[in-house]
Amino acid sequence: MGIIAIQSYLIISLFLFLMGIFTTISRKNIIGIFMGIELILNSSALNFAAFSRFSAHNLEGQLFSIFIIVIAAAEAAIALALMLSIYRRFGDIDADKLDSLKG
Repeated sequence: MGIIAIQSYLIISLFLFLMGIFTTISRKNIIGIFMGIELILNSSALNFAAFSRFSAHNLEGQLFSIFIIVIAAAEAAIALALMLSIYRRFGDIDADKLDSLKG
């Protein structure tokens, strides 16, 4: 059984981060934008867990990862509520059509 080096974790995290940035920038749909933000959060959680594993066996990175997962779950719940509210108000969730908060 081989040991996976920290570079592997960092490459996967970088790939997740870049996919999240690309998704956030390129999507016009609010759901796609929030999915990109979730990818960015998962990338940072993976970095914290990897650095925690390869440091002096500190648990701070793992605790930060759990905290990020909890924050991401709360963000998803709030995003869903916002999307439902926007859809009810405007009939569409296209981000380009939401240029103002006026009704």
